[in-house]
Amino acid sequence: MELQKLYSLTRKAIDAYHLIEEGDKIAIGISGGKDSLTLLYALSGLRRFYPKHFELVAITVDLGYENFPLTGIKALCEKLNVPYSIVKTEIAKIVFDANKGKNACSLCAKLRKGALNNEALRLGANKIAYAHHADDLLETMMLSLIYEGRFHSFSPKTTLDRTNLTVIRPMMYLWEADVIGFMHKMNLPVVSNPCPMDGITRRAYVKDLIRQINRENPGTKKRMLTAILNTPMDDWPELFVV
Repeated sequence: MELQKLYSLTRKAIDAYHLIEEGDKIAIGISGGKDSLTLLYALSGLRRFYPKHFELVAITVDLGYENFPLTGIKALCEKLNVPYSIVKTEIAKIVFDANKGKNACSLCAKLRKGALNNEALRLGANKIAYAHHADDLLETMMLSLIYEGRFHSFSPKTTLDRTNLTVIRPMMYLWEADVIGFMHKMNLPVVSNPCPMDGITRRAYVKDLIRQINRENPGTKKRMLTAILNTPMDDWPELFVV
């Protein structure tokens, strides 16, 4: 994926759901994976020419695993002129030692988001950007259908009641294949996920399921995305641009 396409699809989502307003300070959650590093590139580039002025900070929540090198990410943030903050935690120890691995994924997500939100507030941010892409939208919808019995996916923009932080998802129009192509083209300093649960979650199962359905019925993923975007959902903001 070319850089211009990244800017174009990211801006399409921002304009469609009014994700960025004048004077915003946006914290980008950097996990170390290809998605968050692609989002870092997208927003740092758009910052130069988007008509509404906004600031950026990048935040990584270090869960406390060994072998989690962040030198490359630090260098990329310096190159893109984005301040970078690392939050040291013992979340891994809490999840797998103290809690014996029970409900590991949900507990980890809760603690990780809490640490990210607290650091964003400390740095004066009013928004947090997550790097969820179109495939994530589909997977969340399928998880909701299979395990909750409802048609739903996460919203492009959500205000967190306890903090008044707004979560935005500017990459919702990008497919994972686009991100993978961009990762290789730009040689992004991706850090492997050290979590022992990586790849064996319900989401991983649903990802494989969608891949199989789309392989057997080409175009299914695009039709599923269209269904999500065209279905009214209570917590979704108004669509301003189609």
